[in-house]
Amino acid sequence: MFFIELKIIIKNNFIKKKTFYTISKSSFCFVFLRMKKILNHLSHDPVLKAILSDNIPPHRGAEADLFNDLIRSITGQQLSVKAASTIYGRFLDLYDTKPTPDSVLATPHDRLRSVGFSNQKAKYAHNVAQYFKDHPLTKSQYDTMTDDELITQLTEIKGVGKWTVQMILMFSLGRPDVFPADDLGIKNAMVKLYDLDIDDKKILKKRMTEIAEAWKPYRSYACYFLWESLNSN
Repeated sequence: MFFIELKIIIKNNFIKKKTFYTISKSSFCFVFLRMKKILNHLSHDPVLKAILSDNIPPHRGAEADLFNDLIRSITGQQLSVKAASTIYGRFLDLYDTKPTPDSVLATPHDRLRSVGFSNQKAKYAHNVAQYFKDHPLTKSQYDTMTDDELITQLTEIKGVGKWTVQMILMFSLGRPDVFPADDLGIKNAMVKLYDLDIDDKKILKKRMTEIAEAWKPYRSYACYFLWESLNSN
């Protein structure tokens, strides 16, 4: 085992930081070769090539917890990273152990409001908890589901939209080929880099999707670099 420094991208507000991991040589070789393959593929797009770097985007992988990750995602909607982190921390402090659908459902609406949840977000948290109580999703189940299947299933929950599930797919589950075309950051980056016309939103989205076709099956990684390009500028 040895220490290796990996530069990682945090999506919200495009904060970049350094962290250290203990990693086996075999694991490092796998990560290195995978990233080399991804970068080689994405570099076929000359515009994207100019913003590629050695940043390795993080995801929770085996630690992913769809229920709590959705709660956290809802907590952070339309909030700064600092505010979202503070409120989610207070939410976790309500429980002695990791929150479960049952424990969240047992938490009164006003109690959720007291930690900083808006009225709507408190309702959404209960919606997520009720859904997961009625439809338990184990890791073995969602690992076999496609991105579209997960989007279709999880957007049945009131308060959970397509964008929210796409962020879960990318940052919690580490799915490599997600393209959140409605994300403002992705839109702004592509408009700037590819000199796209913004007059017609439908045409803009169609053009963005066409450009992203060339990035398959690594569109998630392309998006990480697009977000990072906004931070760099």
